[in-house]
Amino acid sequence: MILVGLTGSIGMGKSTTAEMFARLGAPVYDADAEVRRLYAPGGAAVGPIETVFPGVTVDGGVDRNRLSEQVLGNPAALSKLNGIVWPLMGSARQTFLQTAAAAGAPFAILDIPLLLETGGEKGVDVVVVVSAPAAEQRKRVLARPGMSEAKFAAIAAAQMPDAEKRAKADYVIDTGQGLEHARGQVAEVVKVLRARAKQETTRA
Repeated sequence: MILVGLTGSIGMGKSTTAEMFARLGAPVYDADAEVRRLYAPGGAAVGPIETVFPGVTVDGGVDRNRLSEQVLGNPAALSKLNGIVWPLMGSARQTFLQTAAAAGAPFAILDIPLLLETGGEKGVDVVVVVSAPAAEQRKRVLARPGMSEAKFAAIAAAQMPDAEKRAKADYVIDTGQGLEHARGQVAEVVKVLRARAKQETTRA
């Protein structure tokens, strides 16, 4: 099974692109969704995070805004948070991959926002980067509830520049030219991946 890392900076349209892959039959692991489960009341990350970052939980779950105030722009704090969350996510991702392989999926999509920032590309076979012009990215992000210029700047500073991500990509999905254009690009990537998987199965 071919492992595909799907990534892109904030506001680039990665989640929408992941949905396009899913509609074409690709199994998709959503790292953001897994984090939400871990942070929800009763989630496995709630207790450990509250211990390290007191005051960030509300009604039994992690308040992401409170947590962001403590970790954004603070590499040491972010490293501690990652040390809690990443091992928990790794277990869920492994279960997802085992399920996809058992179902005979020719490839699986790992939707991971910080794939390249964390060196995660070493663990996948193909890297797909979702991109859009900087002006469009800015417009999308600042339209989000609770977003500010300062918060956007802090998030962007923690992410690899878009140009560097595109340079590391095997495929780039451009969401700046409309949904239909992006869908066409995704369909082409799926076609290529299916053909590659078939060739590898034949060789095996």
